[in-house]
Amino acid sequence: MSAPTADRTFHPASISPQSFWAATADDREATFRLLRDTAPISWHPPIEGALIPPEQPGVWAVATHADITYVSKHPELFTSAQGVMVEELPEELLEASMSFLAMDGKRHASLRRLVSAAFTPRQVKTITEQIQSQAERIVDDLLANPEGDFVMQVSKRLPMWTIYEMMGLDESHRDDAAHHADGLVSWNDPAVAAGREPGEVLNESLVALLTMALELAEARRVEPRDDLMTNLVQAEVDGEKLTDDEIAAFFVLLSVAGNDTTRNTISLVAQALQDNPDQRRLLVDDFDGTIPTAIDEFIRYATPVMTFRRTALVDTEVGGQPIRAGEWLLMLYPSANRDAEVFTDPDRFDVTRSPNPHVGFGGGGPHFCMGAFLAKTQLRELFGQLLTRAPNLQLGEPEFLVGNFVHAVRSLPYTLERQS
Repeated sequence: MSAPTADRTFHPASISPQSFWAATADDREATFRLLRDTAPISWHPPIEGALIPPEQPGVWAVATHADITYVSKHPELFTSAQGVMVEELPEELLEASMSFLAMDGKRHASLRRLVSAAFTPRQVKTITEQIQSQAERIVDDLLANPEGDFVMQVSKRLPMWTIYEMMGLDESHRDDAAHHADGLVSWNDPAVAAGREPGEVLNESLVALLTMALELAEARRVEPRDDLMTNLVQAEVDGEKLTDDEIAAFFVLLSVAGNDTTRNTISLVAQALQDNPDQRRLLVDDFDGTIPTAIDEFIRYATPVMTFRRTALVDTEVGGQPIRAGEWLLMLYPSANRDAEVFTDPDRFDVTRSPNPHVGFGGGGPHFCMGAFLAKTQLRELFGQLLTRAPNLQLGEPEFLVGNFVHAVRSLPYTLERQS
């Protein structure tokens, strides 16, 4: 039931229109800075782009690092179980696509523990070796193609290959799976929709990924292999195993979280390194010594996941602002990662920044990103190859997808200048 709005006034600097999310990151940051400075918790109309008429009268935007961390660390006050996307979605879509992102309490902990059990030390070692080999191969191919789209040639390939190789998905299905993963986060983008209704894009993408997952799970029960899907169908904690629906939802989550986030970080960081040659030089001169701090700065600066939602379970407050039970809070991660109260010179790309308490993997609490080690491994291995083997890489102007969830680069032209 919607909360009354008599004492709620919409902030004039609205984050609700799709045009806001179609603007540049710098334009969005100007609004985020205004919110941090003058209205850290601000009330906005329902975010445009919902598939069904919004029942909520509005949403609270949470702009500061401190407040986002507070909300993240108190799931007993702010739940994920009612959804993490800011648009209204049918319940069946929520359950089938969010996995343990949209859970709390014992169910969240149990499912997360079961999935963690599938990441055996042997599996982690194998994944790391595969990433190293694939990063080298991707840069081999880049060097053989002196111009093209960096997203297609580099950024897209390593995350897609890693996730689906890890899961055991046949190579013939991987491009389709990545395409449908894009549909789940960019269904409001006109280029992705290609004349279709957003709901059609979302449903088609979700059904395709769920079908792939269920077929793969059944195949691994019949013929186990040395891959993550086999581990998932066999994983057991305290006598409990994952259901088919839970395995399929996790496959969907991994397809989105593992593909889109790292892919866009790679593209955005490659651009940042070109725009900041002094920082690039620091990495080139001492890669092993600098890359540990650099990776955290890559993630802070890119902030590939821009928003997550929570729903207040009880009447409470955040930063002194009263929040009613049932009201939505939208965590603005790019804003938190530019908070001058936490980061010195926050707009500067600084590969030596330390400490770096970014919220690129979430603001702490039980929903801290499970795939953090995977993302860091991919970034370390790929940029180790790019910086040493493709010093003449030149990037053009990026083209972005429209969406309020992932900071997504559609295309990024590149050339390999001839070395004198």
